[in-house]
Amino acid sequence: MNTTRRTTVSTLPALCLLLASIAAHAEMAQQIAQTYSTEAAARQAGFMPSAKRGDAFFRQRFANNDKMPACTSCHTDSPLNAGQHVVTGKAIRPLAVAANGQRFSDPTKVEKWFGRNCREVIGRDCTPAEKADFVTYMSEVR
Repeated sequence: MNTTRRTTVSTLPALCLLLASIAAHAEMAQQIAQTYSTEAAARQAGFMPSAKRGDAFFRQRFANNDKMPACTSCHTDSPLNAGQHVVTGKAIRPLAVAANGQRFSDPTKVEKWFGRNCREVIGRDCTPAEKADFVTYMSEVR
């Protein structure tokens, strides 16, 4: 077996595992969005999550916090890019599932960060509809 063939054969299982992991994380993000969608539909009959509304919510500027008027303040204009917290300077990995397979993979962490960030940026808890739209957008953006 030549070196190229051995390298290909030895890296193929790792690549398959990586792709399976990415697919599993994307599936979890969809499950999280579905949970929020179900909650939203209980409040608003016929609710369907919208990546377009999630995109608009991500970019919307709120009058609650001068340093963090929008999600984009820390997460940049593209959720595919890494960001930086505007107050602490802490590096932030990309929000988009396509760029960060770990994002939206743990429902407890997702709820924790929605709780913290919604209150900081918007000044209130996000609604289930806003969360469903946001997670849908982050799952679909490429």
